[in-house]
Amino acid sequence: MRPNRANPFEDIRYVFLDREGILNSKPPEGQYVANWEQSQILPGVEQAIARLNQAECTVIVVTNQRGVALGRMTRADLDEIHDRLRQHLAKYGDHLDAIYVCPHEIGQCHCRKPDIGLFEQAFFDFPGERPGNSVMIGDSLSDIQAGARLGMATIFVPGDFSTQKPGAERARQFATATATSLLDCVRRHLGMDEVEREDS
Repeated sequence: MRPNRANPFEDIRYVFLDREGILNSKPPEGQYVANWEQSQILPGVEQAIARLNQAECTVIVVTNQRGVALGRMTRADLDEIHDRLRQHLAKYGDHLDAIYVCPHEIGQCHCRKPDIGLFEQAFFDFPGERPGNSVMIGDSLSDIQAGARLGMATIFVPGDFSTQKPGAERARQFATATATSLLDCVRRHLGMDEVEREDS
């Protein structure tokens, strides 16, 4: 269910992000980003992460990566993508606080969203995290369902219609709010429009 607070985003300190469709372009359904060269960072991501960092929010990526289970990439390939992602953000003075990955096949684990295993790992590593101070930002129904199961506020980013997963309309209706991009989430819903880079 949706959080019933008057402003569900007013106390957000922990920001959970899906990867594809939020940080980098989502490939067509059934395809996977298997190396850094295939990873296209979406417009405004660096600015959005900077604002979250400056606001002292904890930024956590939670991503299903079934391509590992299917043999489309190795876990080492995936780790390199994330290392390169961190390096890319560091060029802008940005950072991610943690990245949690489900590399499993559907139905073979407790961590694949919409299940909540990745979030439970984060709860253990970040004891201050709780549903009332957290938000899940994602581009699929499974992202929104996972956050909602925990009582988190959720923001749905529809992304490119051509690569949307089935269930997008349900995700839109089920989410606490919608936005056009990660930067739009940060500006419009998380109240960080006034936070600017020192070098801007």
